[in-house]
Order: sequence, then structure tokens, then C-alpha cells
Amino acid sequence: MMNNEQLIDLVGQMTLTEKTAQLLQLTSNFYEGTDTQGQITGPMEEMGITQPSVEASGSILGLSGAQAIIDVQQAYMEKSRLGIPLLFMADVVHGFKTIFPIPLAIGCSWDTQLAEKSAEIAARESAVSGLHVTFAPMVDLVRDPRWGRVMETTGEDPYLNSLFAAAFVRGYQGDNLQEETDRLAACVKHFAAYGAAEGGRDYNTVDMSERNLREYYLPAYKAALDAGVEMVMASFNTVDGIPASGNEKLMRDILREEWGFEGVLISDWASIREMIAHGAAEDDREAAYRAIRAGVDIEMMTPCYVHHLPALIASGELSEKLIDEAVLRILQLKEKLGLFDNPFRAANPEREREIVFSKEHRQVSYELATKSAVLLKNANDILPLNPQAHIALIGPFAESEDILGWWSCEGVKADAVKLGTALQERLGTDHVHLAQGSGVHTITSEQIAEALEVASKADLIVLALGEDSEMSGEGGSRTDIRLPAAQLELIKHLRSTGKPLATVIFNGRPLDLHGVWEESDAVLEAWFPGSEGGAAIADVLTGVVNPSARLTMSFPQSVGQVPVYYNHFNTGRPLNPQKTEERYVSKYIDSPNDPLLPFGYGLSYTTFEYGSLDISGQELSSELPLTIKVKVTNTGERTGVETVQLYVRDVTGEVVRPMRELKDYVKLELAPGETGTATFTLCEAQLRYHHSDLSYRSDKGTFHVYVGPNSRDTQESNFKLV
Repeated sequence: MMNNEQLIDLVGQMTLTEKTAQLLQLTSNFYEGTDTQGQITGPMEEMGITQPSVEASGSILGLSGAQAIIDVQQAYMEKSRLGIPLLFMADVVHGFKTIFPIPLAIGCSWDTQLAEKSAEIAARESAVSGLHVTFAPMVDLVRDPRWGRVMETTGEDPYLNSLFAAAFVRGYQGDNLQEETDRLAACVKHFAAYGAAEGGRDYNTVDMSERNLREYYLPAYKAALDAGVEMVMASFNTVDGIPASGNEKLMRDILREEWGFEGVLISDWASIREMIAHGAAEDDREAAYRAIRAGVDIEMMTPCYVHHLPALIASGELSEKLIDEAVLRILQLKEKLGLFDNPFRAANPEREREIVFSKEHRQVSYELATKSAVLLKNANDILPLNPQAHIALIGPFAESEDILGWWSCEGVKADAVKLGTALQERLGTDHVHLAQGSGVHTITSEQIAEALEVASKADLIVLALGEDSEMSGEGGSRTDIRLPAAQLELIKHLRSTGKPLATVIFNGRPLDLHGVWEESDAVLEAWFPGSEGGAAIADVLTGVVNPSARLTMSFPQSVGQVPVYYNHFNTGRPLNPQKTEERYVSKYIDSPNDPLLPFGYGLSYTTFEYGSLDISGQELSSELPLTIKVKVTNTGERTGVETVQLYVRDVTGEVVRPMRELKDYVKLELAPGETGTATFTLCEAQLRYHHSDLSYRSDKGTFHVYVGPNSRDTQESNFKLV
């Protein structure tokens, strides 16, 4: 083990060339020891990278596999003058080989313990396969489902996102990275406000007040820091007109000085050089100057630092101290991971074969998928499926393997459990009959005929529809967030049979459900559910599992409402729901203001009845919190989980406050006829917000408190903050 003084001494032994190379991150095809050795020269020439820079570089992006990483690390260490090991990093976003539901789905579980467990398993599989760092969690708050990367977030609420951010960090990192070699260093991303890209278009401008930034977009990053996250990734977008990778106020003033972050800050892919395209740097030299001044330690996949930092120091434009600080932070992370003592860390080909994609890991993926599927509609209780009924399972996702979603790391689609296979295993091949019905984007008369033939022999139709994985994720922004026309046509044909219709949707974002909602008797939102997705969704459909998930993003009536989110402000001319014909109020003339489905919404196969709110007093102070209770009874015939949600509205503030804000929630598992009590403690600190001068405090006055199963369907009481 090396102490900090020894690490500082090591920095002092490094040449300036070695130090700037330590700040460089490259993909594996630049390095000896990989099976791409013959391809090294081309990429080096293209980027203008020299062999000495590669041999002294600090980290590798995207390589995995225990033996591959051992080989590269070994070849690298043999040439390392000072014995400084490489860091190996990858995008392990929702699983390594065992793929969990996409993070947006995990958010809908409202289960932070299971989320933490998923990150722990992802870390275990990654670490034994040689990795040291994951570029996760992504905690960007998102209010625009047009943005493809919405699938990586846990939703539209800063409080809930913060809880999941901390849970993921705990899962990836554990308590001690040096001792727990089956954990990874986590890297929270994308700092900051990447989820607010204008128009929902990836990499686009972000422009908002600092008060808005601090109130809604920064809390989840701060929660990850408070949980001890080791790395932060800068975002692609501008913040207040300055690209994040060169934004000194964001990175130096807020992240480093105000929040005290002492870990490693990394650029996103090529984002330092992209400052030129933004118009914030004239050339690579200026981009390097701005990024290092902002405190970006590692430059991912562009050579601005190695080409220009030595000259900027030689000219006196930069102090070498900035480079020394960055290098020291990187070495400190390598020491925390124990790499100086064991450069191979947990990489072990034999254990890799035992651990990766194990039955135990897949079981957790299954459980999380069952808890992430949201029952959106269930007219006439057509779900769960009657085991004696004849079921027609039709649609492009009836037997699709494309259910892992974007950023599925080492996940293999062919390993995914298909819905059709799982349903036939549970109900029998003589009760479940399959037809494709259409492709994701295409439909033929032959497919329609086959679908109608299969449907004619069934008592009930289950439609398996959705987006293919390429339709969301990075670079997957869309202006039309309905299902493709071919699938909407398939629904119409099957609706014409008059048979009950249950639709299951596999997708990566909230959708405009026109053409689905009104035509379906039941709708189950499966998201991209991961490796065990087919088994999990089959068990939800058949009632082996009672759905309990709740939406963490609102579903719009149409894309024209976007952004639509629950914690919005009122206006000076609010719409009166009883007087929707009024014109000169804040409304659309062709659509309701409210979303189709609100934040927190989700159904069960049982029913719950709420008693009256019991509030401990009418006044709350800094010394005297309030206790809020409500009794909930399971009035149905199945055991179920009810997520009881507490919202607050500050009626009058120095700055206008949202109509509702989630402050807490309680999950109650109740047997038929059982009554449970959800108890909340509300204290003054939970009522604080950022004022116009950016001070963080509460305002005295009247507050509304709401409790219910979602952000819309609540009962209300009042209190005063004194």
C-alpha cells in the first residue's frame, strides 16, 4: 500500500510527458496484449498519438474479459518506467452479462434495496472480468421522453432520483474498494443537467436559471457524492452557454469548492475537443486550456491534453500544478482500488466462468423485472390470465430476444428469456398460440392473416409490442413517440375480432399511447426488462406475481404536451377543471393539460382503500415535526404491495413553488382484508428550497399535504410552518 506522501513523490518522479499521458484515456485497440494488435497503428496515426503516450497513458475504455485485461495490463506494466498500472473502465449501466431492467424501469420499482443489489451484482461480474470503474449511475433528471437517454435515468423527480443515485453508488462501491475487490469505483454522470437538452435532442443546448439547476437538476449528483462516489463525468451539453467540459463555475466552483469533491473528473467521449464545435474553443490548444482549468482530469478519446498541455505550461499560460493535481487524483484512485499492490485486482478467468451470468444473479434480475413492470390499465380484470383459457400471443415481441435495451454491456440477446417461450412453459403449448403479426416497423398481409387465424382460436389476445432497442438510448431521440404505424395497424386488426385484448409494451421511454390505450382492455408496461424479462413478464401476466410498480415519469397525452411533469408550477391564469371551455387560461384547446398517466401511477391485481388522513397537529416548526398517518386496507382477493406517497405544496413562497413535491413514500405489503398504517414524519428541513438569492431555507406559511397512490389521486390536509 502507498500513502499519500508516496503518491505525491511518485508524481514528482514523472516527466511532464508521462504526467500528461496519465490524463489520456483510449480504447483497447491502441494497446499491446489485445487481439487487435495489428490495428494499433491506424488509430494512433488518426489521433496523432505517439507510442510513448500510449505506453504512459492512464486508463482504457471498453475492454473486458479477465484474460484480455490481464494480458494488456501485463504488457503495459512491463514497459511502465514507474510501475503505474492502467485503469480499466466501461459502461456497466444496468448489468454486465446478467442484464437487469433499464434504469427507468428500476426506478419504477421504487425499491432502492433491490436497485443496490443489482449494482452489487453488476460490480461482481465486472470486477472478476477485470474492470475497475463503471460509468454509472446516470442520474440526470428528465422531463422529456423524446430524449433517447431517458432509459438510463430513474425519472422526473429529484428526491426519488437522489435515493436511487445513492443506492447505485453503494451497490457498485461497497464500503472499501481496496478490501472489497469484487466492487467497482462508480462514476456519476452526466454533470450537469444533460437530461434537460433542448427539444429532447441528444447533445443539445441546456439553458436554465441557476436556481432551477440547483433546485431540480443538481440534487441527485450531490446525493451520489454524499454516498462517496469516486468519479464524476462531465456532460456533453452547454450549461449557461459554456460546455460542461470547460465550465469552471460548474466544475471548480460548485463540484470541487462548494461540494468538496476530491475524486476524478472525466470528460465524456471526445467532449473536450467538441468545445471547438460548440464555439467555445478555437482549436485543440484552447480546448485543452479550458478543460484543465475547469478541473477535468481524464480526457476520453481525444489528444488535446497530450498535444498541448506541455506547451501551455512552457509558455506560462498554465501552471504545472494543475496537471500535478489531476495526476495525483488518478493515482489516488488507483491506490484505493489496490492496483499498485495487485494490478490485476479481481480479474480471474476461472472465477469469471463461475460467477458471470450465474443462476443466482439471474434470479435477482428476474425479481427486479417483476417489480418494474407497471400495470397501466386492466378493464374488466382481464389480467391475470385464466390458466384454462386459450391465449393468442401475437406481435413482434412475442418471441423477440431484443428485450435487454441500450447499454446492455456484455449481455447477449440470445440469452434473454423470450415471452412466448416462458408463457408456453407456464400455460402449456396447447393453451398459448404464437404469431408474429408484424415486424417492429413493417407489416404484411400474410402476417395479418396469420395473426387473425391464431386469434380466431383464442379466448383472449395478448399483444407483445414495442420499440426495438435502437429506438432509444444514446442518439435515440424521437419527435414521434408513438408505437410504429405497423404495430398500430396490427392492433386495429385484432381489435376487430371483438376478443379481449391485453397489450404488453417493451420500450425505453414513456410513449404517446394513442392507438394502444383506447383499443386495449389491459396495458402492461414491461420496459426493456433484461435477461430474465420473458419469465418475469409471463409471471406478471399469469398472476404468479402481483404487479406493484409505479411510474417515475408521466406519460403524455401526446408529444405536443412535452415537457409534462407532475411537479410543475401553477400560473396566474390556471385552468379550472370544472370550466374547461374558458379560453383565456393556461391550457391547450386540443388537449387536456394533465398527462394521460401521472407520476407515481400503477395498478395492482388487488384493490386498496385509504382511511382518513391523521395529522398530528396544524403547526410545524424547526423543533416540532409533524406525524402523518393513513390506514390502508387491501379490499381485494390477492396479497399486494401498495406504495403510499406523501406530497407537499408550499402555497406561498418567495419563489413560486410546485403544485406538488414528493417528500416520502412507504410500501405496504398487505394480505386480503389486512389493514396497514403508512406513517410519515415531516420536518422543517424537507420544506426548504432555493430562494432567488440561492439561499436554501423554508418560508413560514400555509402548506398542503397530500397522501395517495400517485401524484394525482390523493387526499389532502393543511398545516402551517411557524
